[in-house]
Amino acid sequence: GFFNFVFTYNTFLVLVLLSGQNWCYNSRCMCLQLETRIIPPHSLRSVEIINRGSHCKNIEVIAGLVSGERICLNPRTVWVKKLVHFIEKKKNETKKL
Repeated sequence: GFFNFVFTYNTFLVLVLLSGQNWCYNSRCMCLQLETRIIPPHSLRSVEIINRGSHCKNIEVIAGLVSGERICLNPRTVWVKKLVHFIEKKKNETKKL
């Protein structure tokens, strides 16, 4: 199933969709090209984290930009790791409420 969570991060809203092991409409990785440059927070509209599973051996982080474009972020870069950690921390805090 999907867990939807909305939070504020540095004055912008990020919609996070955390999926389980089954990605319902695709049986392979969605990210073929990864962006490594830092995306300014004011340019981000949403972040989607797709956990690794039978569809793809990698964790995929897809950013929705204010421009409407969707790009795949490199989950191995330091800034994306920090972003994912922040999102997971907020998700866990919300579960406790």
